[in-house]
Amino acid sequence: MSIREKTPNIGFVSLGCPKALVDSEQILTKLRAEGYMISPSYEGADLVVVNTCGFIDSAVEESLDAIGEALAENGKVIVTGCLGVKDDMIRAAHPQVLAITGPHAADEVLRHVHAHLPQPHDPYTSLVPPQGIKLTPQHFAYLKISEGCNHSCTFCIIPSMRGPLVSRPIGDVLQEAKNLAEAGVRELLVISQDTSAFGVDVKYRTGFYGGRPVKTRLKELCEALGEFGIWVRLHYVYPYPSVDDLLPLMAEGKILPYLDVPFQHANRRILKAMKRPASSEDNLERIKAWRAVCPDITLRSTFIAGFPGETEAEFEELLEFIAEARLDRVGCFAYSPVDGAAANALPGAVPDEVREDRRRRLMELQEDISADLLAAKIGREIDVLVDAVDEEGTIARSSADAPEIDGLVFIDDFFGAEAGDFVRVRVLDADEHDLYAEVVTE
Repeated sequence: MSIREKTPNIGFVSLGCPKALVDSEQILTKLRAEGYMISPSYEGADLVVVNTCGFIDSAVEESLDAIGEALAENGKVIVTGCLGVKDDMIRAAHPQVLAITGPHAADEVLRHVHAHLPQPHDPYTSLVPPQGIKLTPQHFAYLKISEGCNHSCTFCIIPSMRGPLVSRPIGDVLQEAKNLAEAGVRELLVISQDTSAFGVDVKYRTGFYGGRPVKTRLKELCEALGEFGIWVRLHYVYPYPSVDDLLPLMAEGKILPYLDVPFQHANRRILKAMKRPASSEDNLERIKAWRAVCPDITLRSTFIAGFPGETEAEFEELLEFIAEARLDRVGCFAYSPVDGAAANALPGAVPDEVREDRRRRLMELQEDISADLLAAKIGREIDVLVDAVDEEGTIARSSADAPEIDGLVFIDDFFGAEAGDFVRVRVLDADEHDLYAEVVTE
């Protein structure tokens, strides 16, 4: 009998945001280190772990459906993740699940796995690579630098699920980044609930990496990450004044000139009702200052249309902000009540059809802006990172494009690259989201 046949197999379903994906990777790494095999199918698994999302209603529904599917296909299911904090909801829908945990609970998940599927007697720890088990393609990876959040935004229940801010030791973060870079990762996507606040909870205390002291602060972290010679992209960066310190690093090419800043709105009364951090900041002036230091910076943001109490005039102010800010990438969501969110109790609920109409109007405005900004890149030469090669050519991304949420660069009839290669291209055409290019030959 082969080792694979003797070894218990775990199936895994990972839902939700990149932070949940990192939780999944950590659980899989620990399972693999203990000698469990990871099954690619329900039928080949002795037990299935489902890492859930519980942020908005559609995510809750998706998670409950995934649990139901795993139970129907396999029968033995352990649930973890953000929806796990709503134990009663899961039990009501699926009483036969074996166990339920909340988010970032890798050790607890393993204890439940051990209880229902004992670990192999002689685990082969050498089967686990230094960078751990990753669910992303080999050439990019998410680097989670903290857990939780200290804010109390009224539309969000993440702090109640993931707890207050807990920054990871900076030495651990940098060692993980080094392992990933040495394993062939060409792009690191730095994530957390509040990336700007890294180190606040530990008063920016000094840690150690490579025998030298490093402050637990975002600027010092980015300086160190910039030494690995790979793309470093920042997500979920609140617009605190401290972010200004990162712009010289971008201008110098140490990290990518890219900021994902969740502004959410432009009207100060609405931002105050949302209890957004940095709600009193003049974001238009901050954007102008960032562009003055780093003209090529790409700015991505998300917004909520139809927040409780939002008037037409306040929404028009948001549209004016969008028109003046001319952000490169924008996502907009019609406000969706989340069970347990404080915003549900606010007066002035906006009708569903008005919320959706405002979302549509904002995105139509942004599409015109995005088309203009991308058209301005026609004729330019840029470096791109290859994601895939198919029968039509090469699919890549520029420094302005985060995987799965931003645009792509299509290089027709070019097959001389592999995923993870950097290629120099000339932009030939553009639409509202993507670029079309040719390889620059010597």
